[in-house]
Amino acid sequence: MYKLVLSTLLAFLFLQFSYSQDFILSGKVVDAIDDTPLEASTIYAESIKDSTLISYTISNQKGEFELEGKTHLKDVKLFVTYNGYKSLVMEVKLKENVDLGKVKLEVQAEELDEVRLVGHRIPIAIKKDTLEFNADSFKTRPDATVEDVLKKLPGVEVDSDGKITVNGKEVDRVLVNGQVFFSNDPKVATKSLPKEIISKIQISDTKTKKEEFTGDDADGENKTINLTIKKDKNKGYMGRAAAGYGTDDRYQLSGLLNYFNDTKRVSFIGGANNINNSGFSYDEIYDMVGNSGARGSSLLNNFGNGITTSSNLGASYANAKKGKYKIDGNYFFAYSDSYNDQKTNRENILPDRRYFTENVSNFVGSTNSNKGSANLEFDLDETLRISVQPNMSVNWNNSNNRNNTISKNEDGELINSNERVSISDDYQRNFSNRVSLMKKLDTIGTILSFSFSNNNSENKSTSSLNSVREIYGDNASLEILDQLSEVNNRRDSYELEASYRQPLGNKVFVNIGYQFSHDKRGDNIEVMDYDDNTNGYNLFNETLSSDFNFTNQQQTPSLGIQSQGEKLNFRISANYVFTDLTNTDYLRDSNFSNSYENITFNGNINYSLGKNKRLSLRYNSRLNIPNVNQLQPVPNVNNPLNVVIGNPNLQPGLNHRISFNYNNYNWRERSGVYVYSGFNIQDDWVSAVTTTDEDFLRTTRFTNVNGNYNGYGGFGYSKEIKKDSLYTFRINVRPGVSINQRVSFSNGVELKGKSYSFSPFVSTTYNYKELLEIEPGYGISLNKTKYNLDRLEDITYTSQNATLRVTSYWPKNLIWGNDLRYSYNDNVGPGFKKDALFWNMSLGLQVLKEKGTIKILAYDLLDQNINTRRTTGEDFIQDYQGTMLKRYFMASFSYKFDQFGGKRESRGRRF
Repeated sequence: MYKLVLSTLLAFLFLQFSYSQDFILSGKVVDAIDDTPLEASTIYAESIKDSTLISYTISNQKGEFELEGKTHLKDVKLFVTYNGYKSLVMEVKLKENVDLGKVKLEVQAEELDEVRLVGHRIPIAIKKDTLEFNADSFKTRPDATVEDVLKKLPGVEVDSDGKITVNGKEVDRVLVNGQVFFSNDPKVATKSLPKEIISKIQISDTKTKKEEFTGDDADGENKTINLTIKKDKNKGYMGRAAAGYGTDDRYQLSGLLNYFNDTKRVSFIGGANNINNSGFSYDEIYDMVGNSGARGSSLLNNFGNGITTSSNLGASYANAKKGKYKIDGNYFFAYSDSYNDQKTNRENILPDRRYFTENVSNFVGSTNSNKGSANLEFDLDETLRISVQPNMSVNWNNSNNRNNTISKNEDGELINSNERVSISDDYQRNFSNRVSLMKKLDTIGTILSFSFSNNNSENKSTSSLNSVREIYGDNASLEILDQLSEVNNRRDSYELEASYRQPLGNKVFVNIGYQFSHDKRGDNIEVMDYDDNTNGYNLFNETLSSDFNFTNQQQTPSLGIQSQGEKLNFRISANYVFTDLTNTDYLRDSNFSNSYENITFNGNINYSLGKNKRLSLRYNSRLNIPNVNQLQPVPNVNNPLNVVIGNPNLQPGLNHRISFNYNNYNWRERSGVYVYSGFNIQDDWVSAVTTTDEDFLRTTRFTNVNGNYNGYGGFGYSKEIKKDSLYTFRINVRPGVSINQRVSFSNGVELKGKSYSFSPFVSTTYNYKELLEIEPGYGISLNKTKYNLDRLEDITYTSQNATLRVTSYWPKNLIWGNDLRYSYNDNVGPGFKKDALFWNMSLGLQVLKEKGTIKILAYDLLDQNINTRRTTGEDFIQDYQGTMLKRYFMASFSYKFDQFGGKRESRGRRF
């Protein structure tokens, strides 16, 4: 039987390759009148019978192209398109090499985009600052989400956490019809929306509100993806619902409902689970599973580690009228319970010796939050725009944290210990808003803009601290703390900004600006010690209490120049920053007032080497004002083994950052490369000054130091090979390096820790006819930390990660997924596991005419999931291990219901 199956498979593959032929169609796309080469024209071939996309390419700077492919067809339909020109369609008889000579295109008098939507399915179009992909041109399985089709796009990468990059630039925003979809978290849209309702996927540089209004180019630091809904899907509703239950009482419930009516959209989302899931992902195979920790979307409000039980409910609204207004808003309610048991072993480095601390903690906490935000944009006329961006949040938190810490010397002798229990109830509210007014004074680029923003917040908490600190040996002592604290912190921040742009010549402008900010923070902490005589917290602790107002006021005039050329763009500005810091202490005599004057510079240069190549160089300097905890000379004894005291004489730190980027994607070869590097120098950086006594009790203060810096660099290379609709192969190579130096002081001696890291990574994707997809990946990180003290040995360690994802879509309606991750760290301390194989497996069956999916999931099948990591600094080496979601099995059912244009969908959609 085995031989029969193998022989049949080999014969099938032989027939596939035997009846396919390689072909090359070449030519040169030019203007029909003057033979001007048309760079970045799109050339693609389709099947004459069913319009299946066979291959596509892009012309180079000379208008030349080579369209390569492999197909069993003898004739194809060839399309040649260019923005602003009439499309050319011809039937071509295939052979190994076909030279089409000059392909002449005529200027299109009418709006070409409207013609394209009706006439042809152009797979890719390159405009001035936007890449536009036709979603239907990239074949995926019938139940694909937006994330699945993004993985098919050239130059786009999506990692296992859903992070999207385009030629190395992170996507920080995904819009739907040009507007926010629930939140700025890109994963909310990419993981929940089905591919089959999407018409175009447009990728551009992320712009600020001002850049959108003026039409200026963005700095290219991040990318924005805009998803446009198909016209026949833009009226109606799309719904998704899922429920699952498993071993150890693991469960998940989730639902999503979208209503579309042209530019109007109303959406609802909700969910509940105890598997660390964000609650909005609808992948039938991989995404209804828990994360290794409690990290998730911004919609999931939790404490960030351990295991979280959460529920959330949200609503979103968006509407727009071209040239009049664009509005969107959302509201979320979320509740979560979290717990995390963790262990930390830390080697503390002193100038003449070292000691070791072991910490075991148990944390439980709950939070419920209300969040709301809106984006309101109004065009009063063609020259005047007003935007309002309010944000609101109200949170209640309570937590219980138990810590047991012991310290030992190099001989393993116990020196001190501390048992601490802290219980806290918090209330937090925050309201922020930004109002902007932008006015075009003429048609040559004179712009006047004003903005006003505020941030008003309050944090109230009641907390208790019970601590027992014991010192052993000759200086044996016992200190018991039993305290109740009432905290009321307030912050009121206001900022006014005005700018004026005056043209100096053709696309050259001078910018004049002024910014005023006033940030006032009130800190009131009342600490009461327990009184045995009255059996209550009646003894006021003046040493640990505080009552002060801290004000940071800045005025910043600026002058800059910018140019918006066809190839060269640059912006350079100088800022004179006047800073006044004042602190008024109503409890003790520790008032202080400091004034600073600093000059900062910012600049970026972007140079385009063609449609595919881009160079950019950036420099900026930024002030880092010390925070109130670093300035306030009041002891903080939350950790009795490490008392922290501020320094009111600190100066602002100044951070200098320079970065370089090069991007090039060759559409003809379907290969791309990007190179990046950067370096940060930190002058007058606020650094710790630690004194450790013979009993290893630490006191930490702060001072300004020089010598802190970090640098990074690397490159990425991707290559895609596609043969007709038979298979697709993609490889990605991403090596990176980093260097980092941190300076601190310990017992009067300067400590420098210099860290190096080299982290190459390679991954591949092989897809055979959308029936089988194999995605292996491997990364290794080589790390080394060197110290300036001769007595300290260098720390060298290696970590490795290997991944393999295999997904089968055969037979029809049956989906089998396997996700394996192997991790290894060779240098964690005793008691910490070095390696683990993490394996998720799922089997899904589509039923009810593909509207429903029954799934069986095995999470952490081998029960090896771990959460260990090693970190190093200038004066420590630390190993950490925390609570992880362990093995469980779950059965689930999901259902999808759509109705567009008054008619229900005849077949299901994936979610």
